[in-house]
Amino acid sequence: MGKTTILRRVLLAGATALAATGFATSAWAQKTKLTVYTAIENEQLEPFKKAFEADNPTIEIAWVRDSTGVMTAKLVAEKDNPRADVIWGLAASSIGLMAGMGMIEPYTPAFASQLKPMFRSGKTPDTWVGMDAFLAVVCFNTAEAAKGNKPKPTSWADLTKPDYKDSIVMPNPASSGTGYLTVAGWLTIMGEDAGWKFMDALHQNVAQYLHSGSAPCVQAAKGERLIGIGFDMRGASEKTKGAPLDLIVPKEGLGWEMEATAIVKGTKNLEAAKKLADWASSLKANELYGKYYAIVANPNVKAAPPNYPVDGERLMAKVDVDWMAKNRERILAEWTKRYDGKSAPKAK
Repeated sequence: MGKTTILRRVLLAGATALAATGFATSAWAQKTKLTVYTAIENEQLEPFKKAFEADNPTIEIAWVRDSTGVMTAKLVAEKDNPRADVIWGLAASSIGLMAGMGMIEPYTPAFASQLKPMFRSGKTPDTWVGMDAFLAVVCFNTAEAAKGNKPKPTSWADLTKPDYKDSIVMPNPASSGTGYLTVAGWLTIMGEDAGWKFMDALHQNVAQYLHSGSAPCVQAAKGERLIGIGFDMRGASEKTKGAPLDLIVPKEGLGWEMEATAIVKGTKNLEAAKKLADWASSLKANELYGKYYAIVANPNVKAAPPNYPVDGERLMAKVDVDWMAKNRERILAEWTKRYDGKSAPKAK
């Protein structure tokens, strides 16, 4: 083989390698990174990301995750210089608040018409589309109750009895979506005057207000507290793991909220953001939500997690999500003035 032939082959191989590298670089460069703000539970982050990216290989999700109150405050603080592209898994009342501030890009996702009406914003185009609903239930530790001969409550009113002095934990509504839906639910069910009067009485029995919707039922499950008012699915999960919990649905009714998806106004990745909003409203996405929640947006998904309270969906109060959004600041200011003295220290 002559030197000329060898040289040609070397040059050809080099050109092929460069072309392949260029193609790979080009393919990588075409991948759109979406910054997605969320308050979903940590164990959901990877399954959600993996499922969406499998169907949308040119888009990569970069999560920014914290509790509902923290994420809401962060988004509002960034109003004039938004860093998020999409919100996927934040309380609808929080997104409703942002929509009122002009922070949301209106968009009706591809599969929105297939969802239960209550899981849509009611605007045209939609400002948000719901994913799943979560409720506030009472997690009652039966083993601890037996030790102290404590009665099992059946209503919210029961929780104000002297039997439960310093035995109750619940989420702080300023930092937890579950906390806010609980308080808003009481004000809806009882009326404002009676609702605040109830919370004044309940406060006497509260040991601490925690900065997480899951933590109260976890503490009750461990026997650290007798009662945790908290996130329904966390209570069901702890009971399934073997904790001596009864999940009580108070007979007056339950406050609830839904997680929702929305596009942040000003995103530089609008087309990719729309693809995520479309996917988030799909049947496949709702089946994924059903692995973590009993109540989801698509009526064809019949989620039935073990140990979930049977009366949960039936006793959902007639909550107005827009009212929750518009009155959020006022309610939280009043709650903080009255009860913040028993809030747990915030993690640094």
